Amino acid sequence: MSTQLPLTSSGHPSIPFSVQRSAYQRFLKRAIDVLGSATLLCLLCPLLLFIALLIAVTDGFPIIYLRRVVGVNQSFDAYKFRTMCRNADAMLQASPELQEAFTHNFKLRSDPRITRVGSWLRRYSLDELPQLMNVLRGQMSLVGPRMISAPELSKYGEYQSVLISVQPGLTGYWQTRGRQDVSYGERVQMDMHYITHWTLGLDLNILLRTPWTVIKGKGAY
Repeated sequence: MSTQLPLTSSGHPSIPFSVQRSAYQRFLKRAIDVLGSATLLCLLCPLLLFIALLIAVTDGFPIIYLRRVVGVNQSFDAYKFRTMCRNADAMLQASPELQEAFTHNFKLRSDPRITRVGSWLRRYSLDELPQLMNVLRGQMSLVGPRMISAPELSKYGEYQSVLISVQPGLTGYWQTRGRQDVSYGERVQMDMHYITHWTLGLDLNILLRTPWTVIKGKGAY
């Protein structure tokens, strides 16, 4: 799959006209985000409470982990159920080996910091459910490129400005077509493919694929 974008005379990626969404498209996408996230929060409330209680009982507080990520020309705190031990950051800083492995994909395949409950939550992407609040607040979309932290922006090279031109998604093209089983370079290509080929139909296709991807639990860790 080729996702190389043509460059302008200044050397920056040229975004196809189709990426420039009309006011109607932006309104409709936002309406779907608000209706979808509000409905899911109501329907999943018992599950969210159960997960919160499970984390509190097995590993104490805090229940929610705030991950600082980049959005459309801004950064914000993305909500996640805490899946790591409470001293996770200290463990990473204390281990040069873990730090080196982490810099490759900003993820560790066999991460010793993850709790038993956290491993189960990650396998089925249940730790991501609190991000429905980020969607409702307008910081994220139900569908979009994978959210990243500021240090990860360098992985996108000349496509950094393209990535932050749209909101990150709770689910997306990469999330339903490979997840952690693909390299970071392939992930960048998938994110660019989504952004440059975006349609509401593509969003609907991704939303329909997401439940089966979650149930399989493949590529999640």
